[in-house]
Amino acid sequence: MSTTVPALAGFAAVLSDLDGVLVDSGDTVEEVWRTWAREHDVDPDWIVEISHGVPSGQVISRVLPGIEPERLAWEAARVEAMNAATNAPAFPGARELLERVPAGRLAIVTSSGAELAPSRLRAARLPTPSVLVHSERVERGKPAPDPYLLAARELGVDPARCVVLEDAPAGIEAGRAAGATVWAVATTHDPAELSAADRIAPDLATLVADLLAPEAEPEARAAER
Repeated sequence: MSTTVPALAGFAAVLSDLDGVLVDSGDTVEEVWRTWAREHDVDPDWIVEISHGVPSGQVISRVLPGIEPERLAWEAARVEAMNAATNAPAFPGARELLERVPAGRLAIVTSSGAELAPSRLRAARLPTPSVLVHSERVERGKPAPDPYLLAARELGVDPARCVVLEDAPAGIEAGRAAGATVWAVATTHDPAELSAADRIAPDLATLVADLLAPEAEPEARAAER
């Protein structure tokens, strides 16, 4: 019997967003932001529109320009804590992806903070990969390419040989700016809003099936010739 490894559709590594891709947190995240918006007399619909896939601090800075750094940090931490108090189940395919992709070929790249990201994974009973890039590890979050560039660097792969899994326009923009191929899932946005992605699928399981298609290891392939 030949030993097989996932083909990853020819990509060197998978760089996956967390919320909206691996875990179904869309409704809970939106409700947190709506609650925060009402408390600050801001249009909740506008907050929801600009917050998907963007670090909390960047959203708050846009909504409250000129906010003092101390208050910004406090507000961002509060939003993160509100999110951490919610539960978000894993999407079908998430566990398979995280468990079957070989070590060193997968990273999670999220706009969640240092405490929220691991909390999300634990609540969804998902394993944590060796490379986890959260919002506090980069100076510029999505839609800037920095988070994905850092993940690729820590995996030791060229970003151009990576596939990014995203659900939001800001994340798609970040992945493309990093030079990666971007596959999107229409879990939180209409497909029309994800048109900048290289591929759009209705759900994660569809993409995972392609990424995890088996590929014989070099020794096995040589023996079959």
